[in-house]
Amino acid sequence: MKIGIVGLPNSGKTTIYNALTRSNTETAAFSSGQIEVHTAVVTVPDSRVDRLKAMFNPRKTTYAQVIYNDIAGLSKGAGRSGISGALTNAIAANDALMLVARAFENDAVLAEDENDPCRDFEVMETEFLLNDMTTIESRLERMAAQKNRGTPQDRQRMATEESLLRRLLAVLETEQPLRTVALSEEEQKMLGGFGLLSLKPLLRVINAGDDDSEMTYAALLDENTLFLRGRLEAEIAQMAEAEAAEFLADFGIEEPGLYRAIRRCYDLLGLQSFFTVGEDEVRAWTIEEGATAPEAAGAIHSDLRKGFIRAEVINYTELMAAGSMAEARKQGKLRLEGKEYVVANGDILNIRFNV
Repeated sequence: MKIGIVGLPNSGKTTIYNALTRSNTETAAFSSGQIEVHTAVVTVPDSRVDRLKAMFNPRKTTYAQVIYNDIAGLSKGAGRSGISGALTNAIAANDALMLVARAFENDAVLAEDENDPCRDFEVMETEFLLNDMTTIESRLERMAAQKNRGTPQDRQRMATEESLLRRLLAVLETEQPLRTVALSEEEQKMLGGFGLLSLKPLLRVINAGDDDSEMTYAALLDENTLFLRGRLEAEIAQMAEAEAAEFLADFGIEEPGLYRAIRRCYDLLGLQSFFTVGEDEVRAWTIEEGATAPEAAGAIHSDLRKGFIRAEVINYTELMAAGSMAEARKQGKLRLEGKEYVVANGDILNIRFNV
């Protein structure tokens, strides 16, 4: 899972990046015309993996991971002329985007206007809409010049693509993002190389000051909007666990922002975890909600999906209730599931296959 962190200049997005990754990165910036992207791989905290590790005492334990990309600042008005190719590519390379809006006061960090997170979210999303319109209109112009060229199959493919692009352009003209459009798997593949930014799922982050109250922004908060006191969270991220717990309690923060952000990203992308266990390794795997057992097997290795026969399944909660795998087996809690089985969050799978 790759999450791109984007914000207007001086929004504190790199502070948010540091808070979520325990990094000490300085502000990303344009350097000699090159887009600077800072990347960090973060282990997904999961108490279930901890308990499975204690139960199986494996030689290796592997948690799920999230990749955060801190991307150079998005300039207001860039979408009208087209966001630069390098910046578009850097943003489009992510599975979802985290938009950071400034809500903190700091005289040392100048702001162009008074703080208004709602306005800033709208500005960034509008830039994405305008950039997508520019991209689609340019493609339609090129297609018009090539309309009568190529084989009949080529012309049919172009007609199908043109129909899709015109449908999407009509949506953008109503100021709606493309992620609101229902697209078939084939249509998604067709759009894969366009770098359409409003297709990306969004998590909005209000970057507040140390003493700001979440209630101040209650009207903006929903399942896709997160309140974080960025500078404070970045400081806490650098502390030892015991010291961090004290600070969290002092400021009335139930858990670090990096935990909350990861959960929101999983929910945003419709992801869940399943596990494989044994003496060699206990490991968490990330799949989409609704994935079948063969699809989960494919996340482990393509050969397992190709030769899938059955999956031996027990859910984490059932295993913990039994106390051990041997006891769970004795109680008949393990079951064999076939190709149609939809994997549940927390399932422990042992794939039977033949290649």
